[in-house]
Amino acid sequence: MFQNYFKQYTSAASLAFFRLAFGLMMLLSLIRFASYGWIEKFYITPQFHFTYYGFEWVKPIDVYTYIIFIICAIAALFVSIGYKYKWAITSFFLSFTYIELMDKTTYLNHYYFITIISLVLCFLPANCYFSVDAYKNEKIRFQNIPRWTTDILKVLLAIVYIYAGLAKLNSDWLLEAMPLKIWLPDNTKIPVLSYFMNQTWVHYAFSYVGAIYDLGIVFLMLNKKTRKFGFFLIVVFHLLTRILFPIGVFPYVMIISSLIFFEPTLHKKILSVVARLFSSNLILFENKREKTQSFSPIHRLQLLFLTLFMAFQLLFPFRYLCYPDELFWTEEGFRFSWRVMLMEKAGYTEFMVSDKKNHKDIRVNNTDFLTPFQEKQMSFQPDFIIEYAHYLKEYYQQQGFENPEVHVTSYVALNGRLSQQFIDPTINLAKENESFKHKTWILPFNDTIKGL
Repeated sequence: MFQNYFKQYTSAASLAFFRLAFGLMMLLSLIRFASYGWIEKFYITPQFHFTYYGFEWVKPIDVYTYIIFIICAIAALFVSIGYKYKWAITSFFLSFTYIELMDKTTYLNHYYFITIISLVLCFLPANCYFSVDAYKNEKIRFQNIPRWTTDILKVLLAIVYIYAGLAKLNSDWLLEAMPLKIWLPDNTKIPVLSYFMNQTWVHYAFSYVGAIYDLGIVFLMLNKKTRKFGFFLIVVFHLLTRILFPIGVFPYVMIISSLIFFEPTLHKKILSVVARLFSSNLILFENKREKTQSFSPIHRLQLLFLTLFMAFQLLFPFRYLCYPDELFWTEEGFRFSWRVMLMEKAGYTEFMVSDKKNHKDIRVNNTDFLTPFQEKQMSFQPDFIIEYAHYLKEYYQQQGFENPEVHVTSYVALNGRLSQQFIDPTINLAKENESFKHKTWILPFNDTIKGL
């Protein structure tokens, strides 16, 4: 069965279209990011950056951080036109991933999605058709490619949707309409819609429709008879979420990416239109005799790596099962698991640094070290709190404190509940270290959220 599947081929136009669309979307996204002044705001202005465990060495490089973004943008352009593709997509993957890892304060699910898509594209023959590379080099020009090279992109999209749907099957989302009951009424400036956003039945309707949509949309897109209707739902759903929530370019990325589910004839028509805009023709990328890319030993190695990578993507979101306590409370295993817009947390966190030997105590003013956005994110995320505590320890050691202790007073509210104490105030966080182990200094959650 598997051997027969890997002998199947499809038109190279589908992968070429995805490459073109992906590259252009990334280029426009980077231009948008820079135009809003976010490079300076998030990476240059802050004096301290929250890093990912194991990647503490990945940090902004002052004003030279702009160079990383420029490299990433140029790489995205080259990816879109298929010029020096292998170098371009590798450069894009490395530079974009570096940008994502510089500060976890800016973590978003779609940044992670872009990272894994770009990594997979490093192993796909996305430049074998409708590319500068294919135009210049007939040896890499193919009209047909192994079917799995496009199916793997569909699987990645399916993981995002289905895992997001499974995550919504929890008591807060389905029984309490949380956090939509908090978020939707904030849309007071939208004509007509603002009235409905205050209705309780609308909050529940959005919750259930959102879960059903995420769980079912992939199956609609896989079925040729329901594909157009499915794509209509994708457009409506993502445009509506774009109107209601400040989630950047994610809706557009998902809309355009979902076109990969359509037949190659559509992709070829789109590429033909693009070619005519540049007074060109698809015939330039087609050989007199239709060529099919062979399944070489190198491709088998690539397929083995991608198979292991996909297995990791399927299993990694369930790592939260290795931890005790409530996931939404501790957030241990929360990131990189496609839990999209599932909780509203607000926190108050105050640090006390003490030098017991010299009888010194300082109540830290967080604004002296963090931007407002960093302080907000830090206040309810345990890994942020421990990293910041160690930063304060090192800072006050340099100020003359001997063996400083760092204690925290922290209260957090989750999904409309009253705030409760979050971190054990008796624990000296300066002696605690970040790791993949459960953080025992997080106080227990006084409620239960049932579900996946």
